[in-house]
Formats: sequence, C-alpha cells, structure tokens
Amino acid sequence: MGKGSLVKELFFNIKTTGALTFSSKSLVNKMLSFADFSEATLIVELGGGDGSITKGIVERMRPDAKLLVFEINEHFCKNLEAQFTQPNVKIVCDSAEKLDDYLNGNKADLILSSLPFSLIPKDVRTRIIEKSSAFLHDKGRFIQILYAYSLKYHLAPYFKQIKTTFTLKNFPPTLIMICER
Repeated sequence: MGKGSLVKELFFNIKTTGALTFSSKSLVNKMLSFADFSEATLIVELGGGDGSITKGIVERMRPDAKLLVFEINEHFCKNLEAQFTQPNVKIVCDSAEKLDDYLNGNKADLILSSLPFSLIPKDVRTRIIEKSSAFLHDKGRFIQILYAYSLKYHLAPYFKQIKTTFTLKNFPPTLIMICER
C-alpha cells in the first residue's frame, strides 16, 4: 500500500485515525527518547497508523524483545503487516481496549500510544487507560502523544507521576505525556 493510499485513508477515516498527518520523524525521536529500550522485553504500541512510530521502536528495541502493535483500521493493519515481517513484531488488528486479551497475563515494560483519545468515547478511553496502567510493569512507562493537555486529568487517577513535554517539530505541534505507575 503506497503512502498516497495511506494519506487518503487518514482523511476518510479521521474519526478513527484522529490526525491530520502522520507523526514526523522529530516527534517520533522525541517521544521514543523517553523510553528505556535497554531492559524492555515486552513493548506495546497503541495506534500503529502508518508505522512511523513502529519503525522507530523496531530500530531501538532489543533483538529478543516482543512488540505488539494495536491498530483498528484494516488498511493500516495490512500496511503494517507488509512493513514489519519480523517474528517478534505482531500486528493486532483490534481495539486497544482488548489489550489484556493479547498479553496472556504478562505485563508490558513500555506502552507507547498515539491513540486519538479526544475522539474516543469516554468509557472506551477509560478502559484503555485502566488496562494500560494495570498491564504495565511497576517500573514501566506509558508514553502518549496528544494535542490536548486536558487528557492529563483523565490519566492522573491511573498514574502516580506524569511529566509533560512539547514539540513544535510536528504538524500540529504536539504534547508528549510520560506516565509512570
């Protein structure tokens, strides 16, 4: 699937993609700079999209680590499956609210998310955040890119510490929240 086809899908399904454009390389690098990949053996990405963040994760993760990438858009899933054929990368074409169904009781070291929480119904958003917190190792991190600071108040009951940073090197400029349990 070509980049043009992915861009078309981005615009036709704005309610599920939640973005005007894909994440810039600068945003990906800044987001992933807050993740410690040296000890991470189980990594989860919520909202694989075009694979720009997935690519950055794969480049940084240990060879023995496993990556689960959740994406609900079938076109994006097919593209991700074609891009990432490594045996330790699994594309999950399902909702992030079913995270626990795929972890088999294991906890993730890192959960990296670009989900458009402001467009996701509150009850679904709450389940995703609850499960992300519950299935994250005590020393793990949940890192979310977003465009509205108000999400911090929705994350606060589930994470003890939330740091926020900002990057102008993306369109639109983007917040990054680094959450710890």
